[in-house]
Amino acid sequence: MRLPAFDKYVGAMRLAGVFLVGAIVGAAVLHSLFVAKFEANYNTVNALQSKLEQYQEDIKKLKLYKNQHTVIKSIQIRVLEDTPRATRLDRMTETELAKRLKKDLDILIGRSIYDIDAEANIARKLLENKTYEDVNGKDYGVEIKTVLLADNVLQVWMSANLKAKPPA
Repeated sequence: MRLPAFDKYVGAMRLAGVFLVGAIVGAAVLHSLFVAKFEANYNTVNALQSKLEQYQEDIKKLKLYKNQHTVIKSIQIRVLEDTPRATRLDRMTETELAKRLKKDLDILIGRSIYDIDAEANIARKLLENKTYEDVNGKDYGVEIKTVLLADNVLQVWMSANLKAKPPA
């Protein structure tokens, strides 16, 4: 049996190989762009859902305290971004930490703004060296940097850092 000479087909096979490699690389690049866009959309949706929940909760509490002008009506949590870029928290972690801190500070809602000192001491004792466990699989220590009360809104600036889990 005779084999055909493949010398004629070397150029065509090389062209087919280059085309196949280009198609694979192009598909990988397109897929990575799709995943990056999907992740950005997912983070945006999570942030918007948490804001929607917060706004709905604020509306309920504002309706509850609409006739009282000297009480704390809502709490806003802000995460400071003074950390280096490499150790900065992602959006989902920031949102979850802010949600947990807001839940802990909810005891201040409905309290008189003139008698905030007693509740502030309680909150300070509760939240001193506070560690939130299992936030996206990690433990974070939260430190309240600044608290400002203006227009019946308690605004809290916090920073968070990753805590090492103790050896088991």
